[in-house]
Amino acid sequence: MNPRTCLYAAIGLLSALPAIPATSAGDTGLAQRIANVEQGLLSAVTLEGAPPAKRRLADEMARLGVPGVSIAVIHGGEVEWAKGYGVVTPGGAPVTTSTLFQAASISKPVAAMAALKMVESGKLELDRDINNYTTLWKLPKDADNNPVTLRQLLSHTAGTTVHGFPGYAAGAPVPTLVQLLNGAKPANTGGVHVNTRPGSRWRYSGGGYEVAQYVMQERSKADFAQLMHDTVLKPLAMADSTFAQPLPPQMLARAALPHDGNGKPVPGGPHTYPEQAAAGLWTTPSDLARFAIETRRSAAGQSNLVLSQAMTHLMLTPVMQNYGLGLGIEGDGQSQSFGHGGSNEGYRARMSAYTERGDGVVVMTNGERGSELGAELARAVAAEYGWPTMGGKVRRSVALTADALAALPGTYVVQGAGDFTVRRVGDGLVVELQKGAGETLLAAPSGSYFMLSNELELQFNGKDGGKLLAGPSEMPFSRSK
Repeated sequence: MNPRTCLYAAIGLLSALPAIPATSAGDTGLAQRIANVEQGLLSAVTLEGAPPAKRRLADEMARLGVPGVSIAVIHGGEVEWAKGYGVVTPGGAPVTTSTLFQAASISKPVAAMAALKMVESGKLELDRDINNYTTLWKLPKDADNNPVTLRQLLSHTAGTTVHGFPGYAAGAPVPTLVQLLNGAKPANTGGVHVNTRPGSRWRYSGGGYEVAQYVMQERSKADFAQLMHDTVLKPLAMADSTFAQPLPPQMLARAALPHDGNGKPVPGGPHTYPEQAAAGLWTTPSDLARFAIETRRSAAGQSNLVLSQAMTHLMLTPVMQNYGLGLGIEGDGQSQSFGHGGSNEGYRARMSAYTERGDGVVVMTNGERGSELGAELARAVAAEYGWPTMGGKVRRSVALTADALAALPGTYVVQGAGDFTVRRVGDGLVVELQKGAGETLLAAPSGSYFMLSNELELQFNGKDGGKLLAGPSEMPFSRSK
């Protein structure tokens, strides 16, 4: 994955259920709702004074080069409808509700649930130094020798390195977990170590989840995919899900294949992710909806298929930067939601659900530009169902100054998450967060800059850098030298 794709992925940072029936053509009310969603995709930002521009799903799939998308909508505490669109690859089979996609970083909350189950079972402790659990490998600490705990690893506050993982192309050697943690060949990422004081700051770290995976395997003495099946997937009836890497051939036959930003197939097909806890889950929107519904039910004291009510509350309690134990948390009361996004090579996914309201949405795609598509689709659902959040924002723009036109163009690096470019085009500016996907950069009255496709803001500090605001998170950036 190139650095700019990595940055786009970073932003884009969220009793057993019955089988999900196909939507009934005879249910005209529901059919109309689905049609409204399909024809009502919305951008993240609408300019003040302009009506929201609604877009058709089919048109947006074509514009963004996303061959296939699958969605599950939760309403009234259950999945109200699920549907697939497009194809697994151009000329291939149609996407259905049972088509498998890589969940990417949505693997993290599912892995976190298993880790918390091990805490409740007495096999792990949230606040014990994780190096006390390991034998053959120890987490190196550059900053100081303060203990690193499971609570910190799951909440991205451990100070661990390695933001994300590009995976391994078909035919490429795949490292063992220890090789991966050490950054030893054939690993294609650096070793995982601590380089800031544990507990002092929030910094997204897929590497930290791989440390958690190692500890979970050490304590359970089980293969990670089997551990996840027994602990979470089977109890939640997530029958179309697996952490097996690579995907077994019989399951690969019904998987959506990955595509780049131009809609072209990724050579060799899906990448292999030995980083299972961080990025290794294969699943469907319907199965992730089961996970979200159980999380809400458990928090309400209505179910304990995996975790107790108290432990689920802990999972949903922010530790820092509105991130709990595996889940991002936003809002409060009836507006509080939890979720996660995901970005693997050629796949993008998002899961959002309310903690108290019985509503939510899961979208999975097989294209590099699926983050924008998934967000547009989720906003269409939120608008159709009248949800209190998850909709777009209205912003006012002002004219770009001559100083901005002269000073801002350049390439900027977000530490640990890649880079982006700002270019001058005529009398305007274009920002490229993902290679080949530039869009107009607009100025806000506050002095920050924004775009229409997502809700992030760029705040520049002269010519040298600034910070990128993505929801509650701040990521500093500096001009590339």
